[in-house]
Amino acid sequence: MFNTVFWIIAIWFVINVIWMWFRLDDQKLQKTFAWINVCAIIIGFCVYYMAGPVGSGIDGWFTAMNWINILVAILQFYYGYRSHSAGNVHHAGSH
Repeated sequence: MFNTVFWIIAIWFVINVIWMWFRLDDQKLQKTFAWINVCAIIIGFCVYYMAGPVGSGIDGWFTAMNWINILVAILQFYYGYRSHSAGNVHHAGSH
């Protein structure tokens, strides 16, 4: 199960990062992916710590991917929930 979950999360991670990068302005997609990432992170850490040492050689990669996925989720939350109105500020006296 450890290896299966690792590969599912790894494939999701690659698809997620590529799609996220090319669709940075799609806030709905960023929000959706961010929340899916939260689920993937929880599942990833649960499987990792519940499985105990498996000696499969991917233990370190699994941990690294989980932590990198946290950073990706933070970026996705930022891009998903940021306000676009900051660039449209109307200054007094300018027309």
